[in-house]
Formats: sequence, C-alpha cells, structure tokens
Amino acid sequence: MNDFASMPELILLPAVDVADGKAVRLTQGEAGTETNYGDPVDAALDFARQGAQWIHLVDLDAAFGRGSNAGIMRKVIRQVKGVQVELSGGIRDDRTLEAALESGAARINLGTAALENPEWAADVIGRYGDVIAVGLDVRGTTLAARGWTREGGDLWTVLDRLEAAGCSRYVVTDVTKDGTLQGPNVDLLREMTTRTPKPIVASGGVSSLDDIAALRELVPLGVEGSIIGKALYAGAFTLAEALDVAGH
Repeated sequence: MNDFASMPELILLPAVDVADGKAVRLTQGEAGTETNYGDPVDAALDFARQGAQWIHLVDLDAAFGRGSNAGIMRKVIRQVKGVQVELSGGIRDDRTLEAALESGAARINLGTAALENPEWAADVIGRYGDVIAVGLDVRGTTLAARGWTREGGDLWTVLDRLEAAGCSRYVVTDVTKDGTLQGPNVDLLREMTTRTPKPIVASGGVSSLDDIAALRELVPLGVEGSIIGKALYAGAFTLAEALDVAGH
C-alpha cells in the first residue's frame, strides 16, 4: 500500500465554462444542456480564494462556432491575479490563437483545430512549445471533433502524429463521462500514459473526493492534473477539500 501522503500532488484545474456571458455546465458536452451558474468572474474568484493554482477557462460559444465571449475571458484572466489560466474554446487559426495569447492566459488548449488542421497545429506546437496543450476528446478510442458532434479519427493515430510534432501536454476528456458525475475513465488514462511520456491532464467524470484520490495515484505514471467542473458546482465537495486530497 502506498503511503498516500508521500505521493506527488495532483494539480487541480477547476473549470469555468462560459456561454452567453454566463458560467454554465454541460452534460456530455451537448449544446442545449447548459445549467447556469452566474457570473464567470465570480466563479473564478471563488476558486482563487479557495486556493486554486490553475483555472480551466472555456469559451463554449467559440467552441461550438456560435459566437465569442472573448471580452469576458480577458476580464476573468485579469481579475484572478496569481492564478494561471488554461484557455480553451474555438482556437483554430492564427487570429484566434493570437487573441488567446494576448489575453494573458498561461496555456492555450487547442481542440478541434489540432484534428482538422494537423499542419497548422504542428506549426503552432513548434512555435509556442509548452504554452500549447492539445485537447483530446474521446469516445472509446475515437476522437470527437468540433463541439463533440463529429468524429475526428482514431485516438492512437492522432496521438502518434502529435507526438511527432512535439506536443508538450494533452488534456484528455472522456466525452461519455463529462458532466455526468460517473467517475473518471482511469483505464483510458492509464493506457494514455503508456503511449506518451508527456504530462496528461484528465477531464470528465470526477464526482467525489475518492475520484480525486484515484487520479492522484496515477501521477507517478504521468497524469499531471485533473479538470473538475460539475462536482464543484453541484456541491459534491468544495475546491478546498479537493485540493487537500490532491496533496496541496
């Protein structure tokens, strides 16, 4: 039995997903399943007060190609001083990437673009290195693209391509688990750690402090962190409690 207290910490990234100017949560990434949780700035500041080192900030309207919350994203990033922000949603060309980089985000998460435009993604990874993470949204071992409505190819084929391009970090979401509070896909994450030496951020399904403990046990294998969304908004536990279990 491992001495849990001596295990390396799991970095937690509480999620602030923004649609129509409000902080929302989706179920399985589907448009139309939003639950509204109010002002994104308030949500981010609350996480910062509870000790967040990172926040995962998503522009859902940009991700679904139905608009932009760029102004609000910049406001959130400005307000949460001392907290690093991973920005995601609709970053798929030079213009949207430049805007994301100028927003003050510490890390940019490419999603659909990395699947649909591999040459551009490889170029961006080459230019910006550690600032770029690639989001891999998975159903089984098939990738889901653009707002999770289309298939984006085989996970392992795309991973090999991204590895060859020098991608520095992957954000792995099991779409079937996301927003369902059914627990993370530990088997998928374990498999990912055997396929890449790069750090992996887990996303989707965290429902309890036990789930966080289970993910922390994967840190020595290469799972660096976990994005937590619905469980925090639903009151399953507080971020402070989660950070304690994660080793902070």
